[in-house]
Amino acid sequence: MSAQVDSYANAIAHLPAGGTLILHDVSWEDYEELLADLGANAGVRVSYENGRLEIMSPSLAHEVYKDLILYMARLVAEEMDVVLESGGSTTFKDHRLAQGAEPDNCFYVQNAGRIIGKAHIDITVDPPPDIVVEVDVSHESTAKLSFYAGIGAPELWRYDERRFRIYRLSEGRYIEAEASSALPLITSNALTSFLEQCKTEGQSKTLQSFREWLSLTTHQ
Repeated sequence: MSAQVDSYANAIAHLPAGGTLILHDVSWEDYEELLADLGANAGVRVSYENGRLEIMSPSLAHEVYKDLILYMARLVAEEMDVVLESGGSTTFKDHRLAQGAEPDNCFYVQNAGRIIGKAHIDITVDPPPDIVVEVDVSHESTAKLSFYAGIGAPELWRYDERRFRIYRLSEGRYIEAEASSALPLITSNALTSFLEQCKTEGQSKTLQSFREWLSLTTHQ
């Protein structure tokens, strides 16, 4: 490991939960070396854009919201009888764009069959995730949006502790929408309400309420 990358890794090791580290003038080679050094279980999110490296250490609240969104997406997929494959915080990177990012979660729905069984995703060959999920508790994910648009991810979900927003890709940029295209039962208003409920009643009670709402919605 180069001395430069070693210094980055040392700084990351001391990053507190919820903290963000931003570095400038980082080469693509150092970015890739750092990713290799951190491995798959680093517990941080790393994004890169033309020399700007951002590392975020998730907080407890961040992980609670991220997991709840995943649980609710799975319940909707089961209710709709569609396949949903979670890609988690897979690293997507494209040297041609000089960009890379790790979403808080991502889902393959329409393209689920094309990635089942794959151990690695090469965004220059494989399809982008059908849905990218970003939870903004102690950091802003807006810098990643151009990358997700650049790789052609058709849908993005973003929660900032106030509102759950859904964006659809249109002519190279994200436009806010009321409902998901991949999972139409997921709406901005509904998810905002359930994520708000989680703040006072926790995940289990919120999921129980979500199941009841889902049953009423699909059988009315």
